[in-house]
Amino acid sequence: MKEKYIFQLEMQVRDYECDIQGIVNNSVYQNYLEHTRHEFIKTAGLDFAKLHEEGIDPVVYRVEIDYKLPLKSGDKFISKLNYETNGHVKINFLQDIYRKKDDKLIVRAKVIAVILKNGKPIKSNLFINAFDTLTHKNI
Repeated sequence: MKEKYIFQLEMQVRDYECDIQGIVNNSVYQNYLEHTRHEFIKTAGLDFAKLHEEGIDPVVYRVEIDYKLPLKSGDKFISKLNYETNGHVKINFLQDIYRKKDDKLIVRAKVIAVILKNGKPIKSNLFINAFDTLTHKNI
C-alpha cells in the first residue's frame, strides 16, 4: 500500500551528483530531501529569509535515511513528503524518493526538525498552521 503524501516534487539526477560507481552519491540524497522540504515550506506560504530576520529558524535535528536502490545520471525521480508532530516541538518530515520510470522506492527518510527563535527551541505552531492550511487546500 502506498503512503499518503501531501507534497511532491519532480527532479532529475545531474551528472556531477554521481560517484565513480555511476550512481548518486549517498550525501546528495540529503540535498534532494532538503530541496523538497524548502519547496513545501515555500508553498505553505512561509519565507525563510523573512523568518530569519524575525529570529525564527527551522533547523534539522536528526536525519534517518534508508537507501533502497540507487539512482543514476539522467534518472527522473519524484520526492514525496508528509509530516507529523509530537507536541509541536519537533516536526518529523517523512520523505520518500521514487524513481519515476518504474515507481520503485529509492530512499525512505525521516528528517526531524526543530524551530528556533533567537537560538532557543519554540513550539512549531507557525509552521504547523501553515502546513495544515496547505493540506486542507489539497484535499
